[in-house]
Amino acid sequence: MADERSETPMTTDSHTIREPPRLLIPIEVLEGESISASLVEFLAPAEVVLLGYHDLPEQTPTEQASMQYEEKARTAIDDIADSFRGAGGKVETRIAFTHDRDQTVDRVAAEESVTGLLLPNPVGEIEEVIVPIRGAIDVDRLADLVATLLEDGSRRVTLWGLAEEGDEFDAEAAVEYTRNTLSERGLPDDQVSTEVSVAESPVWDIIERSSEFDVIVMGEGGPGLLASLFGDPSERIAEGAVAPVIVVRNR
Repeated sequence: MADERSETPMTTDSHTIREPPRLLIPIEVLEGESISASLVEFLAPAEVVLLGYHDLPEQTPTEQASMQYEEKARTAIDDIADSFRGAGGKVETRIAFTHDRDQTVDRVAAEESVTGLLLPNPVGEIEEVIVPIRGAIDVDRLADLVATLLEDGSRRVTLWGLAEEGDEFDAEAAVEYTRNTLSERGLPDDQVSTEVSVAESPVWDIIERSSEFDVIVMGEGGPGLLASLFGDPSERIAEGAVAPVIVVRNR
């Protein structure tokens, strides 16, 4: 059955969005993780699913943890949800006690039909967003998300095509296609800039430049939602990046 959200374009002011973006935000609530006020305000135009989770030792049954800690976890995640509601956002919450964080995130992402995943990092005011393009991505979903988050006109996005030596990937064509798709969504040209680079290690180039921007938005690039973030050591973008990272899921 087709996702009804992709059937009818939604018009918001001057933006035409095909699939209203829906973000999953995993938060290790019992460890005190939270979301900064500036990030809440930035994400509020999208629908948000907050996943309050806690990693358990193998010997601890999930039922036991739920009985002991669910009330505390629920209070913490509800406080974060209230901050989104206060910013005018639409938010849902879930709680999970798990022995496998990555598997739980992938499962909840599929169940909630989310557009993407946020991995928070500390951030101040959000003005500059970068979209590294280093392979096949779901451009329609990415454009819906970026156009929605930048709809108030106060922020800019840089589309950065990354190719490796001898790579068949046409970074220039990918950047141009993404820019045209953003234009179709109603994002003004003066909010978009483009770059193309040849890199020995695109992943580390992204990490090194992360301090120049306030938020990173990138394609999934793998069979699992966290594969491009916590796969082998050379691809731990979220661990190395200074800025928050949003990963757009493939359909």
